[in-house]
Amino acid sequence: MSLAILIIILLAIAFLLRLDFVYYIAYVCVGIFIFSRWAVPYTLDKLRIKRVFTDHVFLGETVLVTLNWNNTGRLPLPWVEFSESVPPGLRIGEPVQQVITLAGRQNREFSYQVQAGRRGYYCLGPLRLTAGDLFGLIVGSTGQLKPDYLTVYPQIIPLTHLGLPSRLPFGTIASRQRLFEDPARPMGVRHYNPGDSQRHINWKASAHSEQLLVKRFQPAISLETAVLLNLHKPDYQQQDWQYHSEWAIVTAASLAAHLIDKRQPTGLITNGVDPLRRSDDEAQLQFNEDSGRLMQQESGDATAHFMPPPIPPRNGRIQLMKILERLARIESDATIPFNQWAVPACLNLSWGVTILVITARGDQETCQTLHRLVRSGFNPILIVMEGGQNFGLVRERARRLGFRAFHVSGASSLDLWRQPKHQAIL
Repeated sequence: MSLAILIIILLAIAFLLRLDFVYYIAYVCVGIFIFSRWAVPYTLDKLRIKRVFTDHVFLGETVLVTLNWNNTGRLPLPWVEFSESVPPGLRIGEPVQQVITLAGRQNREFSYQVQAGRRGYYCLGPLRLTAGDLFGLIVGSTGQLKPDYLTVYPQIIPLTHLGLPSRLPFGTIASRQRLFEDPARPMGVRHYNPGDSQRHINWKASAHSEQLLVKRFQPAISLETAVLLNLHKPDYQQQDWQYHSEWAIVTAASLAAHLIDKRQPTGLITNGVDPLRRSDDEAQLQFNEDSGRLMQQESGDATAHFMPPPIPPRNGRIQLMKILERLARIESDATIPFNQWAVPACLNLSWGVTILVITARGDQETCQTLHRLVRSGFNPILIVMEGGQNFGLVRERARRLGFRAFHVSGASSLDLWRQPKHQAIL
């Protein structure tokens, strides 16, 4: 029996029998009903919830998500039921669902854990709320906390000894050719010449010798690296395209982490699709139902418009985080074929840049494309994900066209690059 019917019955009995205490009971019920109708939405409006967690993590890490509850009003919240939406690809244990109570001005915390088991861009939330009063008269006052997003970086395999061609070494190396000088490596002073920068004047030495002296620096050649990652889906074998494309992303992340750790300016160029570029509205983002990861939902309609812009070669941890964040979201799709995309994608790179080309296979067309990069003044290195049985032919073809080729089909292949004997044959 609803409260409204009960009040009507009490008023009827009180009117017919003229009993004052029945009027009193009816008035109390009316007061409780009005108070509950006002108090529950008011208290729910005064409720402040904040989701606290580390939003960028590496593969395999366990993330602690804390929900901070703060009742800023004076009135208590008798009960509130909440349900947090957690992606299946991150969930640990039972669904996050519970009923709590909050007194006036009370703070509470509720925590749960998620497991970063696969790279990607995930959505945590929304948090849905249902609140009611102590008497059960008002049920169904709802609210929600907007979702937050978790980025899981791809796997990074440490490469302590990376075997690479010695004719164009990586890094900033000493050189007798004064292409430019490295201000981080001083080597004495010299007399001032017209045109020298005032920033390089050694004022203390100049005051001591009573003549202008300029700092001298060791000459150096800065050699940059660009990771050219091919994620054009038709270039991979249909039955294993997902495995090989994911492994290509792992290889790109491992190489970028290794090179930046060696203080090597490194960039990333890819023809994959960044699903985050599809919509500027977070509410319209589409997530995979099985894993909860932001993914390319409609295959075949991707164009160059959804390809992310290149990340120019830079060094430092910030550059590495930028590359890893891009690799966390990137997906393979039918964008632009490698042979049509590779050479134009490298036009803005400096002369002599080493280009680590990570692609599915080293067929003749792919090798011809890399040969055009060689003739343009670059130093391409082919890294093949597929075709291990015929890779000897690919290596020989690459040698004749002026670049090196490597086959990386799994972690065991990358382990070979750590062995000194493998470096010796380079």
